[in-house]
Amino acid sequence: MSIEDADRARRVARVLVSDLNVEWADAIRLGLEKDDLFERLGPQIERARVFYRARVSLQRVPDRDRIFDWALVDVMFAQNRRVRPYIL
Repeated sequence: MSIEDADRARRVARVLVSDLNVEWADAIRLGLEKDDLFERLGPQIERARVFYRARVSLQRVPDRDRIFDWALVDVMFAQNRRVRPYIL
């Protein structure tokens, strides 16, 4: 069953990123501190993205990829806002 609604796609993306945030909390914190988050968690993020894309219809939700990227920022980064990034 394909997801054909942008609101539902947002919820699915946020759940997937929240799961990453729980399972890989230490690696996320370290990746933010060392400014290598996407190298450190690349395979895990890509697996979540592939799962998401397989379930969300691109024809019905044209912003599908942008929704997932916003979930990364909104959930992963916002929930770790106390971490002092490398660039500060």
